[in-house]
Parts: sequence; C-alpha cells; structure tokens
Amino acid sequence: MSKKFFVGVFTNEHDVLDATTACREAGFAFHDVFLPYAVHGMEDAMGIKRSWLTWVTFLAGAAGTTIALAGQWYVSAYDWPLNIGGKDPFALPAFIPIAFELTVLIGGLSTVAALFAVCKLFPGKDVKPIVDGVTDDKFAIVLERAGNFDEARARSIFQSHNAEQVLELSGEKA
Repeated sequence: MSKKFFVGVFTNEHDVLDATTACREAGFAFHDVFLPYAVHGMEDAMGIKRSWLTWVTFLAGAAGTTIALAGQWYVSAYDWPLNIGGKDPFALPAFIPIAFELTVLIGGLSTVAALFAVCKLFPGKDVKPIVDGVTDDKFAIVLERAGNFDEARARSIFQSHNAEQVLELSGEKA
C-alpha cells in the first residue's frame, strides 16, 4: 500500500515558512518541505532537531589528525630517525600542515559519504521532482495523510498562506 500525501505549492518563501509553522502547530506530520534554496528558519518551523552529521565530521577529522600525527611520528621518530640540525625527531610544528590537510580531507570525505548513505543517494537513482518547478522557483510542503488527517484544516492553512496549488499525491510521486 502506497503512502498518500497532501501537498501545498507556494511561490513566496515567507508564505511557505508561515504555512510550515502553522502546520506544525496544528499537529500535522511532515513528509518533507521542498525548497529551491535554503530558507533561514525552516528547520525550526518544521521542528527538526540538529543534525548528527556534525559528529561524523568531528570524529572523522579527529581520526585524520591522529592518522597524520601517528604516521609522521612513525616515519620520522621511530622507523627512520634522522638527526637534522639538532631538531627533535618529533617536531610538532613541522607536522601541523599535513595533520591539518588530513583532518580536512578525511573529515570532508567522511561527511559526504555519511550524507549520501543516510539519504540513500547513489549514482543512477531516478528522482523526479514532486512538483514541477520545485527546483527553480516554487516551494512545496508535503504532509503525510495518516491516521486522523484533517484535510479541510490542511487545505485551509495552505489557502490562508497563499498556496498556488493544493494537491493530493500517492507514494510513487513523493
């Protein structure tokens, strides 16, 4: 059985932000809100918690720093120690650039990989926009029609916030 969705299409970011807040206050369950660009305050309007991807970035960056420093220590102080100009074999200031580079590289690549894995994005995935123009100049609020969904209330919220269209869709399109 496919899920059913109730969609409001807007042309103004302020209208979609206000309608999203009204839908959350009315107790509707969001499937998603589609925007052509980032709208400040949308996460708060939808009631979304802070992303855990920041922890992936932090832990992967810490792993990159550890790998860089451990690798440089192993090569220059343990495996092949050379006395060059009386410097310590493990001269930390000399190792900072490579440690920084590996921190950024491993942190960034791990974040992108985690994002793609969580969003189930992969090459060749056929994705069609839920509403034409949603990637250009339209905004769409997609509500889940589950349980005791009040269609009249949702339609009223959308229309009172200047919705251009109000649609009902099944799970194949959403």
